[in-house]
Amino acid sequence: MLVQDAGLADPRTIAQYEPVIGLEVHVQLKTRTKIFSHSTHEFGKSPNTQTDPVVLGLPGALPVLNREAVALAVRASMAINCRINRYSQFARKNYFYPDLPKGYQISQYDRPLAEHGWLDIRTENESKRIGITRLHMEEDAGKTIHDGFGDSNRYSYVDLNRAGAPLCEIVSEPDLRSADEAVAYLNELKLIIQFAGASDCDMEKGQLRCDANVSVRRTGAEKFGTRCEIKNLNSFRFVKQAIQYEIARQVAVVEDGGSIVQETRLFNTASGTTVSMRGKEDSHDYRYFPEPDLPPLVLSDEQLASVREEMPELPPAMRARFVSDYGLSDYDARVLTLTVASAHYFEQAAEASGNPKATANWVQGELMGTLNASAKDIADSPVSPSRLGELIQLIDNGTLSGKLAKQVFAKMFETGRSAGEVIESEGLRQISDSDQLEGVIHDILSRSEKQVAQYRGGKAGVLGYFVGQVMKVTRGQANPILVNQLLRKALDG
Repeated sequence: MLVQDAGLADPRTIAQYEPVIGLEVHVQLKTRTKIFSHSTHEFGKSPNTQTDPVVLGLPGALPVLNREAVALAVRASMAINCRINRYSQFARKNYFYPDLPKGYQISQYDRPLAEHGWLDIRTENESKRIGITRLHMEEDAGKTIHDGFGDSNRYSYVDLNRAGAPLCEIVSEPDLRSADEAVAYLNELKLIIQFAGASDCDMEKGQLRCDANVSVRRTGAEKFGTRCEIKNLNSFRFVKQAIQYEIARQVAVVEDGGSIVQETRLFNTASGTTVSMRGKEDSHDYRYFPEPDLPPLVLSDEQLASVREEMPELPPAMRARFVSDYGLSDYDARVLTLTVASAHYFEQAAEASGNPKATANWVQGELMGTLNASAKDIADSPVSPSRLGELIQLIDNGTLSGKLAKQVFAKMFETGRSAGEVIESEGLRQISDSDQLEGVIHDILSRSEKQVAQYRGGKAGVLGYFVGQVMKVTRGQANPILVNQLLRKALDG
């Protein structure tokens, strides 16, 4: 019996099943022109202004492979620990959509660029290695925009600006067992591809899109269930929601005595549900055959060595170095390497300050908090890494207290001035002159007989009152460590 939708299973029932999840991630490579032609593929241009005879599939137009796209795909392959095939081949994947003028897509099939890779992911405190089946190159299709659905006048528009953009498709093994693992894998994959410089992976611009293959089986069973593919998920939040819904739906179907239909489904973001789109194709449905207009892609050892030499440091190695060289915690290292920009900012600031741990705290705390409140990226920070390092040095040498430093930082962020300039103009330098502070303390104690008696009577907590009074008189500029020392000396004496 086939049951398309039997509602959703409850959590207790779902716990008796094991989800099996594999992801197909499409990453747009960071080239100026398309994979087989000279047209640009810049995001946000007017519709259908970035096309050419190759993209439009006009008679006599022949594809020419983009050398830079190959280099970036090789970078991505190395970054995810794939074995790169010296010999790979392009193929025609035959199907017709309005946004694919040729009626076929140039992709790779049985001879992909790279295979047998892996990524290590972490969920909470558990680490796991996820296998990667393959990375292959292909061209993107255009974009179809539907308008007026639900009304009497319904229109579909086709924009071919994206058609022919260079993609690499990264196919994982079915090693993921939860929506959380899927999101952790996507986060790590996105980060590594960005650090490798192969793509910006901007999901809002369609530079990273994900299809999720989901099936369920009874816990302990060896045989996989029938999978359904959820197409075109364009945010990590939607990936998690779609997988969780699909698991609950499939469990309900099986529990109701039905069978899962192998199909392609779409995620409705408004309702939070997956809906049937079409029957899921198998590879023979696409009638693959070698692309006759492109020769095989043959890579030499010299070409691979050249790409490998240019590979930057990747997040796993950078995290380990931050822990070993800078004495940071694993948590701090992970937060600071969430983006290429934050990692580089931290390193430059730590070099300027000479205090990596304090720098890590300032970058994660005051800097990132202020950037978030101002809706700015760290690359656009008004406080440069060297100036943040200078501010931390002023704390370390006693020129500023931590509290004063936060005031100085706020002014630096607001005005773009250096810490020294802010201190001079605002008069925010810390007071560390013992004679000056002893005079302030003497005046406060002389008019606080009651509190002095309480302290000397055993109420040590009253010391905080005196510290507050000193800070009030000095507008928060007194050195707090020195103030405590001088107060105890005066009161105990």
